[in-house]
Amino acid sequence: MALARERGLPLEARDFVAGGAHPIEPASGRLGVLMVGLGAVASTFVAGVELVRRGHARPIGSLTQMGTIRLGRRTDERVRLIRDFVPLADLDQLTFGAWDPFPDNAYQAALRCGVLDRHTHIEPVASELAELEPMSAAFDREHVRRLDGPNVKASMGKRELVEAIRADIRDFRESRACDRLIMIWCASTEVYLEEADVHRDLESFERAVDADDPRIAPSMLYACAALMEGVPFVNGAPNLTVDIPALVDLACEHGLPVCGKDFKTGQTLVKTVIAPMLKARMLGLHGWYSTNILGNRDGEVLDDPDSFRTKEETKLGVLERILQPALYPELYGDVYHKVRINYYPPRGDSKEGWDNVDLFGWLGYPMQIKVDFLCRDSILAAPLVLDLVLFTDLAQRAGMHGIQEWLSFYFKSPQHAPSVYPEHDLFIQQTKLKNTLRWLMGEDQITHLGREYYADDWSTAR
Repeated sequence: MALARERGLPLEARDFVAGGAHPIEPASGRLGVLMVGLGAVASTFVAGVELVRRGHARPIGSLTQMGTIRLGRRTDERVRLIRDFVPLADLDQLTFGAWDPFPDNAYQAALRCGVLDRHTHIEPVASELAELEPMSAAFDREHVRRLDGPNVKASMGKRELVEAIRADIRDFRESRACDRLIMIWCASTEVYLEEADVHRDLESFERAVDADDPRIAPSMLYACAALMEGVPFVNGAPNLTVDIPALVDLACEHGLPVCGKDFKTGQTLVKTVIAPMLKARMLGLHGWYSTNILGNRDGEVLDDPDSFRTKEETKLGVLERILQPALYPELYGDVYHKVRINYYPPRGDSKEGWDNVDLFGWLGYPMQIKVDFLCRDSILAAPLVLDLVLFTDLAQRAGMHGIQEWLSFYFKSPQHAPSVYPEHDLFIQQTKLKNTLRWLMGEDQITHLGREYYADDWSTAR
């Protein structure tokens, strides 16, 4: 590095990354997908996969299925589908299992949630959906207060619940002849918990489990059981779960990838596009008011103030991290940021997110941006579930254990190393994800510097 500087040679990101493809175990055999929660998101995901692999639909929204990746220089014209570039499991290899406090099978859940058209997208795969019946859930109303289903495990201590979940995992693996498994949280948002001493190391966590400590949430029990069974864990909700140090340590101890948290779907997806634009152009911000209405089970759960607080924490942190007010106090040092979620049953899964952005530009003149995003929550979340399952399985086969920050592209509150801040900018996240894939396959990183295209022009000028 010093020699390069001495000789005036420019260094790029690829100069600091070891070359050559990394060893990746083949994506052979059956991949089991264990979903915690069989509601709108999970049933929409399963129905979609069944339709796509029968050729009845396209996997729109899925980067693994429809996305491309550029390799080498722009002039090389090397662009490949991601699914052809990295060794991902095929959709035909997936098999599904789930837990849920309600006894509805995936067919009944899909009908009840009302996300998909019954005749176009449910009935053609009705038999496959009906076969997916949920296992009894490890459920605690103290952590999700607005739901109360009958399909729950008998009253038992937290240690017994961990062992019961582990038994479910083993039974599923054996009955479906799975070669590998991924567990993904698609269930409701739990009440707000702050990280405490019981979460800071594995020994303290184990003692807390044995003592039935209320600071050990059901989501932590699922994550613990998964990791102890050698199963990677993905957290799609904002709960304090696998991001506690104890479970990160457990994942590393077992050589397993983990990632989260909170699927980035509607309003926050838009926010992580607009906020980087404001910062890139050095436009100031007075305030950002965000409100949502939704009527699905997620909205019902978030009507509880303590569950909403969990969600609010992930939504509020985005702007501060992107805009960095400490670096730009004149532009972002006094931003009023408010987030609201309102339960409105008539809207169902068709969430509506309003954003009012008060910004200012040259000489301080005020301007506004208004966004009304009439989205479908589960339609946006389902392809994220697919991508996260396939990419997490890839990470496992590539020996990438611990926190998978390269998958922050999919999350509102990306899990990250304690020594760094999370990246929320959607396009930085996308670059990180694709460069990780290039790194895995021994390709050069793309820095977008582009000096090589103008080398002749510069040499002529000299």
